Amino acid sequence: MKYVWERENWFDFKYDFDALLKPLSELRVLQGKLLGRISSLDIKLETEAQSAILVEEAVRTAEIEGQKLNRDAVRSSVAIRLGLPKGVGLHDRNIDGLVDVLLDAVRFHDKPLTLKRLNGWQAGLFPSGHSGLRKITAGQLRGDEPMQIVSGPIGKEKVHFEALPKNRLDKEMRLFLEWWNSSQGSMDGILRAAVVHLRFLTIHPYEDGNGRLARALTDMALAQDEKLKVRFYSVSSEIVRSRNEYYTILENVQRCRLDVTEWFLWFIKCVTASIEDSRDIIAGIFMKVDFWNQHAQDELNERQKKVINRMLEAGQGNFTGGLTTRKYVSITKTSRATAFREISDMLDKKILRQLPGKGRSVHYDLIWPQVEK
Repeated sequence: MKYVWERENWFDFKYDFDALLKPLSELRVLQGKLLGRISSLDIKLETEAQSAILVEEAVRTAEIEGQKLNRDAVRSSVAIRLGLPKGVGLHDRNIDGLVDVLLDAVRFHDKPLTLKRLNGWQAGLFPSGHSGLRKITAGQLRGDEPMQIVSGPIGKEKVHFEALPKNRLDKEMRLFLEWWNSSQGSMDGILRAAVVHLRFLTIHPYEDGNGRLARALTDMALAQDEKLKVRFYSVSSEIVRSRNEYYTILENVQRCRLDVTEWFLWFIKCVTASIEDSRDIIAGIFMKVDFWNQHAQDELNERQKKVINRMLEAGQGNFTGGLTTRKYVSITKTSRATAFREISDMLDKKILRQLPGKGRSVHYDLIWPQVEK
């Protein structure tokens, strides 16, 4: 036997739970801290956080497959679906399809997972029926051709994995969907997400898009575990960073290994790193909350609030050159005298600080709050 699926009941994976207990417990603590922090956000800021993570997930899950998406087009697609300002308004049907799949998996994680739903997802990834220039079978299980994962130049290909044959697909997908429904609540949710990912990739039921669908199902399983209809960290972002290790571990498991402890440990590490990274992604949103909480009692007019929000949106260190009186006038359309007076007021209230250095214009920056990570 060359591949794990050749074994009887190959999906009855074995693992050493004692080896997983410590990293899994540490992950749960980290997860709880992030979700607790998120719970303090109002609906507008929560949507901003969701948008930032969804953009990252869409860009990175495509990048794993060798596709480079236009990030502005992804932002526009996400914004339309979340009811946010549309930005540059770029449009791409393939991006829209991917975003729709990711949203459907999480928003409706409590809806039944069926073959019809999966077929719809796969078709959504390929709205033209093509993968690049290649015509593919979309919206149904793959055909009779062997499904192989290969690398290397033509004539010198290396076969890393061959999925189970077409004549087993119907049965394997039925067993997978039955397990999906019966396993929820009967095993640890993080480990279940790891099994979902591994089992779906082993079956490889479609001609194309299997990796993106496996990651969408992983997000869906994690959403079920957290009982949330929003994702606040991107697993795909971490997979991109450790892509070689990811493929190596998957290949090791496929080579007839039923003990998946190594895969579980890697997956736990991946989710842990994803949560740690997400705190940086949404740190700017937390920064806004902390800033306005800190200055809730300060009386500010609308011009001052507009300038502050512009600086908060740019992020710490990203408001090029700092704030000057001239920039204040440009943003608020007020007089230079009013700008000078309102900047001085914010200096007195410890909202702004003067930056060091010499020059014709004095530069200012916000006094940024320390954000807990």
